[in-house]
Amino acid sequence: MKIGFHTDAFNSSYKSFEGCLQWAKNNQVGFIECGLIDGVSWIHGLGYQPHVALYEDPVLLRRKMDGYGVRFSQVDAAFPLSGRDGPLRGVPYVMKSIAWAAQIGCPCVDTTDGLRAPAGLSDPAALDLMKGEYEQIIEVAEAHRIVVNIEPHGYFTTKPDMMARMLAFCDSPWLRMNMDTGNTFIAGQDPVAFLQRFIDRVSHVHVKDVSESLAAATRGNQTGIAVSQCALGDGVNADNIRRCLRRLQEHRYTGVLSIECEGQGGPMIERSLAWLRRTLRELGIGETAPADVPPLITAP
Repeated sequence: MKIGFHTDAFNSSYKSFEGCLQWAKNNQVGFIECGLIDGVSWIHGLGYQPHVALYEDPVLLRRKMDGYGVRFSQVDAAFPLSGRDGPLRGVPYVMKSIAWAAQIGCPCVDTTDGLRAPAGLSDPAALDLMKGEYEQIIEVAEAHRIVVNIEPHGYFTTKPDMMARMLAFCDSPWLRMNMDTGNTFIAGQDPVAFLQRFIDRVSHVHVKDVSESLAAATRGNQTGIAVSQCALGDGVNADNIRRCLRRLQEHRYTGVLSIECEGQGGPMIERSLAWLRRTLRELGIGETAPADVPPLITAP
């Protein structure tokens, strides 16, 4: 399996995206995931945000990433699609993200629903709305040959039966799931059972632990964790993560395990990386090293 991380880890330390590339190179992590910004943000423009804007040229950025030996595993376009703003804001954002991802050589775009039931819409009405949205999105994804993942992160997606309905919106191999061990746990689900039900559709995995205090305060009443304030292995979800890794191994998953946690400028995500690598070794799971991944651009 491959190891990556979400640049959300460096939100609080105001690191730039290039700073995240340097951290990845220093720690021999070959894959990265970040949020996409549709427009201009002052904090991003000043270099204090570890995400990427859609106005940035994908080919030039790809060359820079090749210089660090780092590739995208996924880009995050997770504007909630379940509310009334979904067709107006979410769909164009996801479509632009798909085309941008194709140019930079990123295989996956992440999507999700809102954290709570959408105001003014019944559950059936919201599902009908999202079905129409995903039909438009997948038409574009098929043209660009980009996987669109649905992440369990909100009111609908953390419910297994609802997730099953959403994954059936389109009969397409380009509609798949981003498993998240932390969001499923905090929503009151069993992450191992959730993964097992959808393991044939998983193309990307967020590895996230949950602190004992957060679990005691909000488990079953919250659908997602913005950034986990807990290093992998330090929380109450560690055993579930280990069991999920075993299920993925049995299923011959060779994709990316993307670490999601607060980085504290480096120390916390470094503890997470060490725990994940140690756990993979204990389970007999090999790590695909960055050096084994060829660059996206080679000289003519």
